[in-house]
Amino acid sequence: MSIRIQDVARTANVSVSTVSRVLNGKYGVAPETYQRVRKIIDDLGYSSSLAARSMRGRTNVIGVLTFFLSLPFNTEVIRGIEQVAQTHGYDLLVYTSNRNNHKGDPAWEHKAVAQLNGTIVDGMIVITPMTVNMPSNHPLVTIEPSAEGSYPSVLSTNRAATCEAIHYLIQLGHRRIAFLGGDPVLLSARQRRQGYEDALRQAGLPLMDELYAEGNYLRQGALRAAAKLLSLPERPTAIMAANDQSAFAVFEVANHLGIRVPQDLSLIGFDNVPESAYTSPPLTTVDQGLVAMGSRASELLIQMLGGHTVENRVFQLPARLVVRESCRALVETG
Repeated sequence: MSIRIQDVARTANVSVSTVSRVLNGKYGVAPETYQRVRKIIDDLGYSSSLAARSMRGRTNVIGVLTFFLSLPFNTEVIRGIEQVAQTHGYDLLVYTSNRNNHKGDPAWEHKAVAQLNGTIVDGMIVITPMTVNMPSNHPLVTIEPSAEGSYPSVLSTNRAATCEAIHYLIQLGHRRIAFLGGDPVLLSARQRRQGYEDALRQAGLPLMDELYAEGNYLRQGALRAAAKLLSLPERPTAIMAANDQSAFAVFEVANHLGIRVPQDLSLIGFDNVPESAYTSPPLTTVDQGLVAMGSRASELLIQMLGGHTVENRVFQLPARLVVRESCRALVETG
């Protein structure tokens, strides 16, 4: 049987409004009454529902909407969100769904935001939204958005960091460099492809359609893209994957085909999830500071919840190349 606010009031021999003032930390309750009611609340195990709290005003809960919660990218980002939220006295409510069940339909995000935002949560952070059409009269921040300018958003320096990574491969002597892209709906995927193309142009290397394969940042899409690239009659000597999850798929396909990394194929990822340091060999990748991205998004949302104005623009965090052991220099012959 659940404990109601009326049960607390009856046990304490006070009014329901007095219990409500104690719960909300409002003035007008004598110190001895406050302590007695507070003790009864604890003894009875009473807790007001989020819905009831939202009707009275703030819930001090931040909603986080994401797909595939188990992905290392998401868990690291949420870790950063939580660190800042906890410091400011906010709880997190993570709302997730398997995007496969919704066939990538952005209408699901639209519905989820409409259901959650401004009800049992004070504001929301949406990770990798597939749409810019999210109805919200309450503060909302996105991480890795599909477009710029719809909401305050957090993103890494995708284009410049990818360009740096491709230049690293070129310095190692690679000329036939393939790119396994992400979901082009997302701004990050488009920027990373631009960085790949920038580096090739700057080095005077041709852009070849056969050396680009589109994945979707997820294992199954990346497996298909990796198989396409590694089955070319003239195989690339290096592949950069648009995220670490895709790079792991390249490892998997390469191993199946008997292609050794880095002896036969150099490989770079993007994200620097914790698992990337423990592949065999350890993966060279771009660190985009996933925890820092989550923390920055949380800071922006809390500023908005505090009544501060935050511009609807992308707040970029610097990304950097982390060199490990999955790339090698080509030996010149002749």
